[in-house]
Amino acid sequence: MDVGLKRELEEKVRAGERLTREDGIALYASDDLAWLGGLAHEVRTRKNGDVVHFNVNRHLNMTNVCTASCAYCSFQRKPGEKDAYTMRIEEAVKLAKAMEGENLTELHIVNGLHPNLPWRYYPRSLRELKAALPDVSLKAFTATEIHHFETISGLSASEILDELIDAGLESLTGGGAEIFDWEVRQHIVDHRTHWEDWSRIHRLAHEKGLKTPCTMLYGHIEEPRHRVDHVLRLRELQDETGGFQVFIPLRYQHDFVDVKDGKVRNRLQARTQMATGAEALKTFAVSRLLFDNVPHVKVFWVMHGVQTAQLALQHGADDMDGSVVEYKITHDADNYGTPNKLTREDLLELIRDAGFRPVERNTRYEIIREYDGPDPARRESPQPMRV
Repeated sequence: MDVGLKRELEEKVRAGERLTREDGIALYASDDLAWLGGLAHEVRTRKNGDVVHFNVNRHLNMTNVCTASCAYCSFQRKPGEKDAYTMRIEEAVKLAKAMEGENLTELHIVNGLHPNLPWRYYPRSLRELKAALPDVSLKAFTATEIHHFETISGLSASEILDELIDAGLESLTGGGAEIFDWEVRQHIVDHRTHWEDWSRIHRLAHEKGLKTPCTMLYGHIEEPRHRVDHVLRLRELQDETGGFQVFIPLRYQHDFVDVKDGKVRNRLQARTQMATGAEALKTFAVSRLLFDNVPHVKVFWVMHGVQTAQLALQHGADDMDGSVVEYKITHDADNYGTPNKLTREDLLELIRDAGFRPVERNTRYEIIREYDGPDPARRESPQPMRV
């Protein structure tokens, strides 16, 4: 990138001027990661100061049986396959109750698109989970699942959301987005929920007062222009509804672990490379710069590794997700020792070690507790990049 264009982009960012599609593509073309990260960090600091948000959450996947066979997915199983499972609601409640310790504030629920489970299974599961865990927020179901519920119930998405909200739903999850551009999407997605229905369902959720996350799966067969297109579609929807709380870039994963039955279900990995750490940091930085109307950018440490997640906090991210414990949708991130679980104390230490001040939040980004930042009396205490 020539010096003149760099200066022009810096001036636009510092003036709060919205970046264009061409600007986004130019940013991805830059090989100056320190400059990109510094610019994104300026924006992140203006929006969120020296804070890094986190919550104490657990993931619950009640079934991995799925009618779809998305090219990147190793989670799905077909009926009768080894390792296919579907929980009775009583089982799900028992498992959720066992996760209740450590002042749990959120249960994150995503499932396969089960061909035979009745619609009533889903609101009933929320109702019973909420009765068992009244102080825990239920963040549940992708837009793809809501679209599936329309098919199996005969109800509209509006009626489905009303019933789920009445049962205790506090937020949808952000999944099912992957990459919206059809040039890529037709090769990676094997379900019916594309941009038109994904955006319709989140728009409805926002109209009903729900705040939701939005995501992007990157690092597979897409190009930077597809990532830019993806973010700009979400940005335009955010202009309309204001309902997205956080944007979450999700790093595409190869299937390192799940070959117990001899099947490698990820059909992309033979022809793809996973995103490097530098590519991940560039994606966070450009996303933060483009997505000017979403307050938060989250790095999901399970899919990036702990060290890359800490660096992402210097490249535009201000949220480290939660404590998790078991995450079945993808596997051990990048196969180099990412833990399955981080406790509250682990998260506090990681955030301070990156030079930031930890703040525990709930699902709606309301502050539960603020913690001290790095000890300024320690000479070796890390500090955020200066702005």
